[in-house]
Amino acid sequence: MAIIEPVPLDQLDPEKFQTRLELAQELMVPDSLFLQIMAHAPGYAEALFDAMYQSHALGNVDHGLKEVIRVRLARLAKDEYFGSLRSKKALDTGLTEARIEAGCGDFENDDQFSEAEKWALTYAKLMYTEPTKVDTAFYDLGKTFYSEPEIMELGAFIAFHYGLQIFMRTLKVLPLNAA
Repeated sequence: MAIIEPVPLDQLDPEKFQTRLELAQELMVPDSLFLQIMAHAPGYAEALFDAMYQSHALGNVDHGLKEVIRVRLARLAKDEYFGSLRSKKALDTGLTEARIEAGCGDFENDDQFSEAEKWALTYAKLMYTEPTKVDTAFYDLGKTFYSEPEIMELGAFIAFHYGLQIFMRTLKVLPLNAA
């Protein structure tokens, strides 16, 4: 079990958590377990969930691409919890496990990804493995595919989700179906 036990659902303040629990059920990334663990610090639980939801489910960058990036980052972070979750929204719009696997593998040589998607996947890969390669030339190339607001959306998404994945891994959180 996790190092920090989840707060039972019936002990969560409905005023603070009911809508967030519904959104978690609707999207499934994060699921209710994230809220239950973070609920030990309710203000943080609310703020982190809201930021995760905003960065993942909303915005102008394709949600399916962000889902592939999120899973790739979870694998990089060796986080079983976030690595096992799949966005219902992304699956409902046609994202397949095969595409996720391709995005976590040799995407650079995979014709199913556009040059823009390859740049975004490379961004996620390099930010934590070779950050010195994320330089002016790299961003200039990115600007041929994405607007500056979209690049900020991707960068913040990558940084935020990877950081939370590392945190959840340290807590030894396992997926609900593995607990």
